[in-house]
Amino acid sequence: QVQLVESGGGLAQAGDFLRLSCAASGDIFSGYAMAWFRQAPGKEREFVAAIDRAGTVTYYADSAKGRFTISRDNHKATLYLQMTGLNFEDTAQYCCAAGASNGNRWATEYAYWGQGTQVTVSS
Repeated sequence: QVQLVESGGGLAQAGDFLRLSCAASGDIFSGYAMAWFRQAPGKEREFVAAIDRAGTVTYYADSAKGRFTISRDNHKATLYLQMTGLNFEDTAQYCCAAGASNGNRWATEYAYWGQGTQVTVSS
């Protein structure tokens, strides 16, 4: 199994950028498809972006397209989410997840989760 630890969240102004990281340990990182999900208070967890094992194919929610970039460094066993043009609706707890299937948008398909990092965007 793999352990995941997110970092990089914090307080941002509207229009700012942040880069989230997700450090993996335990199992072989490159053996997992990875994704970012987020959950705002009072809302369901939602898919943000996913990336295949090799880091060559990416998938995005409509809300993330054109603003967020998911990437991974298999040598460093780290997943990233570069977020630009932040707005208030991006305020949420962001979690990374590891699973078996590439590009899966369903949280139930991911077996391993980090604790999350909070992103708060003020207008």
